[in-house]
Amino acid sequence: MTFKVIIVGGGPSGLVAAHGLHLAGIDFVLLERRDSVVEDSGASIVLAPTSMRILSQFGLREKLEAAGAELQHVKSFTRDGYKFRDSTQIRLLKECLGCAQLIFHRPELVQILYEGLPPVAKEKVFTRKKVTKIEQNEHSVHVVCSDGSTFDGSIVIGADGVHSRAREQLRQAMLREGRRADCDEEQPYESAYRMLWCTIPRPPTIPPGVGGETQDTNRTLALMVGNEWAWILLYEKLEAPTRERVDYSSEDIAKFANSFANYPVSESLLFRDVFDTRTAIVTKKAGMTNLGEGIVKNFSNGRIVLVGDACHRFTPNAGLGLNSGIQDVVAICNGIRAAVKESSNGNPNRATLEALFNQYRNDRLASIKKDFRGSAILTRLQAWANTWFYIMSRFLLVPDWFQRFTIRYLAVPNMRLAPVFNYAPADEPYHGTTPWAHPVPTRTEKRG
Repeated sequence: MTFKVIIVGGGPSGLVAAHGLHLAGIDFVLLERRDSVVEDSGASIVLAPTSMRILSQFGLREKLEAAGAELQHVKSFTRDGYKFRDSTQIRLLKECLGCAQLIFHRPELVQILYEGLPPVAKEKVFTRKKVTKIEQNEHSVHVVCSDGSTFDGSIVIGADGVHSRAREQLRQAMLREGRRADCDEEQPYESAYRMLWCTIPRPPTIPPGVGGETQDTNRTLALMVGNEWAWILLYEKLEAPTRERVDYSSEDIAKFANSFANYPVSESLLFRDVFDTRTAIVTKKAGMTNLGEGIVKNFSNGRIVLVGDACHRFTPNAGLGLNSGIQDVVAICNGIRAAVKESSNGNPNRATLEALFNQYRNDRLASIKKDFRGSAILTRLQAWANTWFYIMSRFLLVPDWFQRFTIRYLAVPNMRLAPVFNYAPADEPYHGTTPWAHPVPTRTEKRG
């Protein structure tokens, strides 16, 4: 059997993996449990310059830039409507790296990624494939779906999100091997906050590219504004941290939304002015969940490897989750391609793959931990989790000079280090005052 990857999960990370493997010339199938890869559900996604470079390697730059709104203006309010931050310093990111952060409607981003796959790659995407079992041996993996269909391959990439079936099957394999002490918990992520998300038509009085939040003790209203849509996220600290998975009802959503009715969204609008609970629930433009946080111990076992939310989960305030997941995919695809090329028969053995997966975890862990900490701190700053966080968020972090310092000397030096697919030639899409540490391979370079 030639080397073949089974991707579990057809969200953004899974589709990026499909693109990356196709460009590497590696066979794959992608299994998505839903009826369609492209569904009109989910809230906003913010792509960092690091991710825009990578997706540009797929030839998607123009479509992405047309669909996304550049984040250019950030505002912060208190619950009584006082505006204590009104800043455009975020534009410095584009000056330094040549690209701003772009705000997307999740379904539109997924559609661009899916439709951007060549026809031969689209044929390898299967929907209504809910994975129920993953079996592996010394030479292969065998995936069973709830409809009775089966798929055989060389490895599984679990890109199936926070409630990952691939992660659960990885855990079950470790238990069968007698490695209970090394296992992650069945519910590895702990929630200290819950969140309601909603998608609304962009209010005419708020231009695209505006972001910000209304801060309160243990609560936050966050806003992101795209070209046609805007997204509001309502956060609240739970009474006690929990690992329990909670399914919130329509009544829960309505009650929670009503408690934020008088929170300002902008200088002239309150939340109640832009959100209709009944319509949002019926049209699936709103949802509610506990916000799990954590990093699993086991990114892989045998021939199963995890990426994105399947192995690390951040709160969404900083918008780092998908961007980190895309970096996972790049790292694992670069490693897989190298291992396949170096193998005498094009099919690296289990020991080689296990070493590759361990190296992937080691290479990614420091960056993941940094993003995890940054996300957790920002959530607690914006929700005034204690007196010190209140003073920091309300006063010390507000001045423009501090924001310029943070972007230029903390964010940019970190972003410039992000890798790209090292085998996918393309024109370097973005040039700023700060050079990228890992250039995109040029079209004239011979692939290694």
